[in-house]
Amino acid sequence: VQLQASGGGLVQAGGSLRLSCTYSGRTFGSYAMGWYRQAPGKEREFVAAIQWSEAGTYYVDSVKGRFTISRDNTKKTVYLQMNSLKPEDTVVYYCAIGPRYYPFVGDYWGQGTLVTVSS
Repeated sequence: VQLQASGGGLVQAGGSLRLSCTYSGRTFGSYAMGWYRQAPGKEREFVAAIQWSEAGTYYVDSVKGRFTISRDNTKKTVYLQMNSLKPEDTVVYYCAIGPRYYPFVGDYWGQGTLVTVSS
């Protein structure tokens, strides 16, 4: 299984970015995809997850109302639309695949993509 994340970059506070993560390889019967993020010296933090078939979603409280997770079945891609970005959102974001969206635990991980929000 391979996960390829992209979409990170530099944005001003209040701006928006959309992260993408495409998976390839093994096909899962039932699974979820999600995003974590990690700041230097800190533990990885769950951000959002989506169940692939029923599209149930779950978010950490700090991003509710600002971030939206969605998926494109045909492209095997999950997106994280991030609006109203804050400087504290400046971290590396990782996508993952796991068995369920809540609680979401990643079994396979992609490489990180850095999001930098300037104040």
